[in-house]
Amino acid sequence: MSYLIDTDIVIYSIKGNRIVQNRFMENENIPKAISVITYGELLFGAKKSKNVGKNLAVVYRIKELFPIIGIDKAIIETFSDIKVNMQKAGSLVDDMDLLIASTALTMNCTLVTNNEKHFSRIKGLKIENWNKEQ
Repeated sequence: MSYLIDTDIVIYSIKGNRIVQNRFMENENIPKAISVITYGELLFGAKKSKNVGKNLAVVYRIKELFPIIGIDKAIIETFSDIKVNMQKAGSLVDDMDLLIASTALTMNCTLVTNNEKHFSRIKGLKIENWNKEQ
């Protein structure tokens, strides 16, 4: 088993959320990665913040702690399948989130996110919410 950590969970951890930090500790021996999309979202947030230098340093540290999974042909193929099926069903999810979900599905990872409502609509995606007490 391995985890793909969504942007919101990374941010909760940075901000000192005890529940999330405890879950990271409980799962410290299980491989974790982030999507290149999450990395981009974290960079964007740092660059638009009031304390750019400090926040960029945190993002660069995260880059050292977690492998970053890039978008490759297999992930794009999964993305296109999911997007077509969701569009036919009239259930849309934004493309960045679909790319994160496609990464988790393609890499056979469990997606760790607080956005269960959004991601639970994606068939076959394994989700854990580390922002909830167990």
